[in-house]
Amino acid sequence: MAKHYGPVFVDANVIIECYRIGGWKALSGGYKLSTVVKCVEETQTGLQNRDPETWIDQKELVDSLAAVHPVDDNQRAKGYLFEPHIATLDAGERDLWCWLHDHPDAWVVCSPDSATYEVACLRKMTHRVIFLEKLFEDIGFSGRKNLRSNFKKPWHDATIAASQARNGF
Repeated sequence: MAKHYGPVFVDANVIIECYRIGGWKALSGGYKLSTVVKCVEETQTGLQNRDPETWIDQKELVDSLAAVHPVDDNQRAKGYLFEPHIATLDAGERDLWCWLHDHPDAWVVCSPDSATYEVACLRKMTHRVIFLEKLFEDIGFSGRKNLRSNFKKPWHDATIAASQARNGF
């Protein structure tokens, strides 16, 4: 897959991992990153359980994003009708998928959560899920070697394969 030039949607896990390895500025400088309000909120919870150097300044984060989208109950309801499994996701991933469903333009999503991959598989949208290692590779960020395993290609490929097998695809 060539570098994606459209919107790249990220969840809180991606944001936190980028801050952990010092790659957020590279990622936000290389892509039009967007997310939903709930994912921004999730970057602020649990700070006391993270090292201070990985704390995320909310204003700085929001300013570095191309967009932060609110999701209302109407969008959630439409998302649940589109794919009922969305209702079982964590709040950030749930709102992300509800927003994405309502906007079918040329986006990709980076969310290293097996439930996100399950939704993508069920809706035959795995081509829209990208792993963080690939995003960093495409912009030449060398710090990608420090990523945790669920942000890398082997996990991405194995998770898609397992979901496809589980769902008979």
